[in-house]
Amino acid sequence: MNNKITYVHTNIVSKNWKELAQFYINVFKCEPVYPERDLSGKWLDRLTNLKNAEIKGIHLRLPGYENGPTLEIFEYTSTNFSGITPEINRHGFGHIAFHADSVEDVLKKLLQHGGQQLGEVVIKDFGEIGVLTAVYAKDPEGNLVEIQNWQK
Repeated sequence: MNNKITYVHTNIVSKNWKELAQFYINVFKCEPVYPERDLSGKWLDRLTNLKNAEIKGIHLRLPGYENGPTLEIFEYTSTNFSGITPEINRHGFGHIAFHADSVEDVLKKLLQHGGQQLGEVVIKDFGEIGVLTAVYAKDPEGNLVEIQNWQK
């Protein structure tokens, strides 16, 4: 049996979904995919294995895609923020990456909208495959983001 598989979305559980969504709209030109989500009910409790689960949020169309994968930003009414902050080398989800014509310009915009720079902007020549300009940063909630540009 041939089972087609398609990548759908990446989810970020947010402390404040509206503010975080606006950050990705402002900095990375993501576009809202309406309707906003307001989810609850026994079906959601069964799906999440949580009691009285409530989720609010939105999907954001990623730049460069018409009907492609989205960034799903959700806020649970009862969220467990354990105090563990994302680290670039921690096991599990690492970061999301965006290509930009100017890494420096997008980094500047990220900083203006409450993000933080994690490392230095680096330029590395990989010979035949091209020149990479990249920087790691954090969104306002500490999620890791890479801004990159490949020139051949």
